Amino acid sequence: MVRVTLAQQVADAVEQQIRAGVLKAGDRLPSLREYMRLHGHSKNTVITAYEILASKGLVEARHGQGFFVGVLVQAAEADETPPYTRAMDTIWMMRQQFVREPGVAPLGEGFAPVAWLQDMRLDRFTRQVMRSGAGNLFRYGNRLGNPALRQSLVRKLASYAISATPRQIVTTHGANHALDLIIRRFVVPGDAVLVENPGYYPLFGKLQMQGARMLSVPRLPDGPDIDALEALLQRERPRLFFVQSVCHNPTGSDISPAKAHRLLQLAERHDLLLVEDDALADFKPSSALKVAALDQLRRSLYIGSFSKSVSAALRVGYIAGSKDIIDELADLQMMLHTSCSELCERTADVILGEGHFLRHLMRLQDRVREATEGGLQVLDELGAEVFCRPQQSLYLWARFPGIEDTAQLTREVQGRGVMLAPGAIFQTDQKGVTPWTRLNVAYLREAVFAECIRGWDVKV
Repeated sequence: MVRVTLAQQVADAVEQQIRAGVLKAGDRLPSLREYMRLHGHSKNTVITAYEILASKGLVEARHGQGFFVGVLVQAAEADETPPYTRAMDTIWMMRQQFVREPGVAPLGEGFAPVAWLQDMRLDRFTRQVMRSGAGNLFRYGNRLGNPALRQSLVRKLASYAISATPRQIVTTHGANHALDLIIRRFVVPGDAVLVENPGYYPLFGKLQMQGARMLSVPRLPDGPDIDALEALLQRERPRLFFVQSVCHNPTGSDISPAKAHRLLQLAERHDLLLVEDDALADFKPSSALKVAALDQLRRSLYIGSFSKSVSAALRVGYIAGSKDIIDELADLQMMLHTSCSELCERTADVILGEGHFLRHLMRLQDRVREATEGGLQVLDELGAEVFCRPQQSLYLWARFPGIEDTAQLTREVQGRGVMLAPGAIFQTDQKGVTPWTRLNVAYLREAVFAECIRGWDVKV
């Protein structure tokens, strides 16, 4: 066996970072002294490692300045194919959400535009946190979450007519983390779990990884198909139903009061736990109907988040429910993650404690309302069929004349600078063909989108 020297190991480690893009062209490498101090290597080892990298053209020495990453001409990895040739699956869609390509009209994006959120200056709020005492930021937080934030969340829930105590709330790293905790607690491989179809595709991925058997409940313009739900409850006896009451992702629909009451009646009759994912609550008036408000957390868990309305980087969400269930979820979180970020949670508490947040929501909702109205007008001009016509919602669910497969449409328009969210992603059977697509109202008036749709119509 060939023995790899320590210098070669150091060189290999740095090369891996360069090729992975962690270190980019022009980045300065640590000085010899810095590298020695950080990693405990001798000066000769570091010098030899840097010389190996230089011999490969990966780094260059600049007199009196140190070593810098050179320009790397790197072939694409063998298994890396252009995104438009990949299957339109959950992972593909999530990658599109997290990487913004310049010059692309992101109609399939799941977030509000940054311009709608920039008045929430996180730097101002974090400075306030630091001024109010930074000592406890160096320790793990409370297993249930920051006490002051949970008290603020009690007041926020009260604005939705949901009564809760701080002990009925556990904070999370956002709504997706909340879903993950609930699935880990209540679902074992083989369990039947009810989901809306179409529905939230990351939820489908989480359930698949847990080995759950998903039962599809069709989503209608006024909420879940209650008749289909009742048939599944009688036949399969599932324990959980994941539902979105308002601003449904992807359809933008809201549950009707009649449907909400019937849903709770079925939950009571069949011993069903309702998981209400309300991550988009801030895009609607606080008076918008919540299942948890009708139920008062007896047979429901309520999930909230600030990722969509304040900042996805803040990573603060929460679950409200009965004290017993919340205690279990808090213990589970403690085992998995120890605690959430005390800095992020105190920042969220400062945000909620200021009237600035309410003014922000008023501006945000005005923008959503205006964009929804304008988006519906664009879709009408294009002859689209719209699933429902909400007064305000971040998403609209639509189909266009002559287009039966939006996965094909997505591949075609991507080359023209338009990113769509094809409907198949939001189906429990993602291999199926559907004419529907989710559209972000903030970008529906992008001229290139209408041009693509009209061009497709001419082509077919």
